[in-house]
Amino acid sequence: MKCRHCNSDLVLSLVDLGSSPPSNAYLTNVSIEGPEKWFPLRVLVCEKCWLVQTEDFTDAEDLFDTEYAYFSSFSDSWLVHSKQYVHDMIDRFRLNSDSHVVEVAANDGYLLQYVKEAGIPCTGIEPTASTADAARKRGIPVIEEFFGIRLANELVQKGIQADLTVANNVLAHVPDINDFITGFTSLLKPKGVATFEFPHFLKLVNYNQFDTIYHEHFSYLTLTTVRKIFTRSGLTIFDVEELSTHGGSLRVFVQRSDTGVESISDNVNSLLTIENEHGINNKKFYQDFQKTTDRVKHEFLSFLIKAKSENKSVAAYGAAAKGNTLLNYAGVRKDLLPFVVDRNPNKQRKYMPGSRIPIVEEDVLNHVKPDYIIILPWNLRSEIMHQLSYVHNWGCQFVTAIPRLTIY
Repeated sequence: MKCRHCNSDLVLSLVDLGSSPPSNAYLTNVSIEGPEKWFPLRVLVCEKCWLVQTEDFTDAEDLFDTEYAYFSSFSDSWLVHSKQYVHDMIDRFRLNSDSHVVEVAANDGYLLQYVKEAGIPCTGIEPTASTADAARKRGIPVIEEFFGIRLANELVQKGIQADLTVANNVLAHVPDINDFITGFTSLLKPKGVATFEFPHFLKLVNYNQFDTIYHEHFSYLTLTTVRKIFTRSGLTIFDVEELSTHGGSLRVFVQRSDTGVESISDNVNSLLTIENEHGINNKKFYQDFQKTTDRVKHEFLSFLIKAKSENKSVAAYGAAAKGNTLLNYAGVRKDLLPFVVDRNPNKQRKYMPGSRIPIVEEDVLNHVKPDYIIILPWNLRSEIMHQLSYVHNWGCQFVTAIPRLTIY
C-alpha cells in the first residue's frame, strides 16, 4: 500500500485489530438473517510524512450510505460545544448577514442551526441521505455529495464562496485527503478562513484510545502531518487550539497561502515542538501500541467473564462506532453483554455490527436493573453518568474500558 498523502511505501505497522464489519453498519431484523461483510482492520504509518492510516479494503461509498446512523444532535455536550464554536467564530472573524458559512460534513444540521439562528447565510455539504434529510428539516440548504476539488469548483462557478468553512470530525473520514483539502483552497474567499477539528493522534497513543480506530477513519492526524498536507494544497495554518472533545482533539485554523491576512499564532510552533518531543517523527513512538491495546482487550474480557461467573448483570450504553471496535476486537457477544442502550431511535431495534448485540431504548434499564453499565463512548462519560444517575438507586456501577478498565 502507498501513503495517501505522499505516495511512499507503507511498511511500519501501528496496530492490527483483526477484522470486523464497518462500525456504523448496524443490522436490522431483516439483514441479521444474512451474512455480514468483514474487513481487516490494520493501521500503518508512513515513515516519510508520518501520516497514520487505515489499510485500504473498502470504499467510502460503502461506509457512508443511505442508512448511515450517526446523528450529531443526540449528544447534548456536542451541541453545547457547537453553539459556543459558532459564537466564537462570529466574534473572532466578524461574520454577519453578508458572510457565508459552509460546513463540510454538516450531518443533521447540529452546528449550522446556530449559524442560521444568527442570520448568517449558510450551506451544508453532507453525503449521507439520512442526516442530510434531518438537516433540511431544520431549514438548512444541503448539497448531498462527497466534497472535493470537483464539487468546490462547481460551487465557485455558481457564485458560492465561503468566508468560513467548517469541517468537524471529517478529515479522518476521507480516503483522498489531498483532493479533499485542496477543495477548501478553491472554496474559500481570498480572505476566508477554514477550521478543522479532529481527534489528536498524540492523545490516541498516550491514552490508548484504540477504539477510535475503525474503517470509517482512513487517517489519524497530528499537527505535524496536517501542516504538510495543507501546505501542499496551498493553505497555511495560522492557529491551533487543543480541545477536550473526543478524548482530546485539535482545532486547526487555516487560510489561503496566497491571499490570507491572519497573523501566525505562537500556538502553532509550540504544539509542533510538543509533538516532536513526544517522538512523532520517530518510528519508536509507534512500535509498542499493539501491546497496550492487547492489555485493554484482556482486562475487558476478564471483567465480563468474572461478572458472568458471579451472576452479575451487565449492560452497555451508547451504540457508538468506538464501542463496535472494542466489542469486535475483544470477541464479545450477547452471552457476555445482552444489550446496548442508545438514545438515537435510528439505532434502536437494530443490532451492533459483528457482535450482533441488540440495541434497545433506555426504558430497558429500569426493567432489567443491571449491576454494571459499560459506557462505550467514554468521551461522553460525564454526560452519560449524569443522564443515568438514577441507576444508583439500585446500586448499579458504571464501567469504562479505555484507557484502562475503571469501575465508578
